[in-house]
Amino acid sequence: MHLSEQEIVRRESLQKLRDLGIEPYPAAEYKVSAKIEDILNNFDKYEGKQVQIAGRMMSRRIMGKASFSELKDATGRMQIYVNRDELCPGEDKTMYNTVFKKLLDMGDIIGVKGEVFKTQVGEPSINVKELTLLSKSLRPLPVVKKDADGNIHDAFSDPELRYRQRYVDLIVNDKVKETFIKRSKIINTMRNFFTEKGWLEVETPILQPIPGGAAARPFITHHNALDIPLYLRIANELYLKRLIVGGFEGVYEFAKDFRNEGMDKTHNPEFTVMELYVAYKDYNWMMDMTEELLEKIAIATNGDTKVQMGENTIDFKAPYARVPILDAIKEHTGYDLSKMSEAKMREVAKKLDIEVDETMGKGKLIDEIFGEKCEHHYIQPTFITDYPKEMSPLTKAHRSKPGLTERFELMVNGKELANAYSELNDPIDQRERFEDQLKLSEKGDDEAMFIDQDFLRALEYGMPPTSGIGIGIDRLTMFMTNNDSIQEVLFFPQMKPEKKAVEMTDEEKLVLNLLKEQSPVLLPELKTKAGLSNKKWDKAIKGLTKKKLAVVNNTDDGLFVTLSS
Repeated sequence: MHLSEQEIVRRESLQKLRDLGIEPYPAAEYKVSAKIEDILNNFDKYEGKQVQIAGRMMSRRIMGKASFSELKDATGRMQIYVNRDELCPGEDKTMYNTVFKKLLDMGDIIGVKGEVFKTQVGEPSINVKELTLLSKSLRPLPVVKKDADGNIHDAFSDPELRYRQRYVDLIVNDKVKETFIKRSKIINTMRNFFTEKGWLEVETPILQPIPGGAAARPFITHHNALDIPLYLRIANELYLKRLIVGGFEGVYEFAKDFRNEGMDKTHNPEFTVMELYVAYKDYNWMMDMTEELLEKIAIATNGDTKVQMGENTIDFKAPYARVPILDAIKEHTGYDLSKMSEAKMREVAKKLDIEVDETMGKGKLIDEIFGEKCEHHYIQPTFITDYPKEMSPLTKAHRSKPGLTERFELMVNGKELANAYSELNDPIDQRERFEDQLKLSEKGDDEAMFIDQDFLRALEYGMPPTSGIGIGIDRLTMFMTNNDSIQEVLFFPQMKPEKKAVEMTDEEKLVLNLLKEQSPVLLPELKTKAGLSNKKWDKAIKGLTKKKLAVVNNTDDGLFVTLSS
């Protein structure tokens, strides 16, 4: 393992601490008597009192016999004052002169015991009487600096690094932690809202024999003991509806779902959804309930029904507009699809410059047209309603509009946030809808639904009229925290494999840096610039080509060296 100079020094400090009889990773409980946030918010209560706190050392200013440091715990940051003679009242000053000043580093986790006071400039602080090392940090933290004008330098801001090393991101970027605290508030508010209504939180299988309940590509695995293929669930809908058949009035689940599809700023292959099913309700009731729920979540999370999303102010105050999907398409494209054949819809899609193929049925075509030409217009919360049957194989037929279903999607800031139905509970109709999906699959639609025979059997025992909804927790968190990327609201988003650093000799680094300045470049010119001996040059250029960092091309104009892409 290659270690940087700072990492080597920290490991040497680790050994020196042990040589002094100090265990850098003690096993004993460290009893904390107060949190930093509580001390700062209730200073009068704590002033002059002794407290014991623990946290990570984020900065240090050594000034001879006294020093100031900033300690960060789970609730905030606070200054500590370390005086040599207060910390070491006896003859032995090792704890201050050697341990604190020389062997501790930024990022170390320490516990301090001392008296709460204010400095001459009014800064709440702790006068440290005892200091305990709780965990030695062997890697240096990014040093984020703020100048006198408030400008931040050397910020840990590269998304690739932040998502891969979320632990570092959380340490140095305080705002990130707030996002995940709000995410927890969203889930807890939702859970409390449902519990108060008497609905039951349940769990359903993640590994499923049939990936049902949505139109999406599944991840496939294999169960060795049973010798059968299994799928990571794409939705939990069909299992929750089985529970309604079984007699529960209302059930909900915060579920991890998995879809083997593309990744972008609003999609991750693993995501969290809340699905709720309530007996004896319909999609009109569900719209009213959704307005009430989201209004409550916005207030619990941000103290207001209005939230900022980029340049837009979104107001979750009820009521929300309700727009039939075919009306939305007609308004924004000028085309009335209500009586069109599949072939005619395909022609319309092509005229609108939307990519289509022969595997797409009516439902998929309507979905593509709405997604491309209409979705982005709906900034304020809007229920898009009454989807065609072809788009909604699990939805009850509309009570008064032939060919349509009682379904809505909630659009917010141009994106889908929720999907809900008056659930189809006619087992014969459901079987026919599944069979239509099977025909789409045979045409090549790899997102068409499977037929779940056991679910059909459950419906044949009788499911009461039911309304169900799915709300994307990740996307809802994006809206409530003003983040435009799903990666910002997932602790550990899916990432491409991390590229291993290529080890190079000093000569290879020299030549590579020259190539970064000019590429392609004539080989003799590059050799001259490098100023290496023939032997070192030969090793360097061969090393770079072998590591696929550079390419040598023989052209009519001579040998050229090019930096690999």
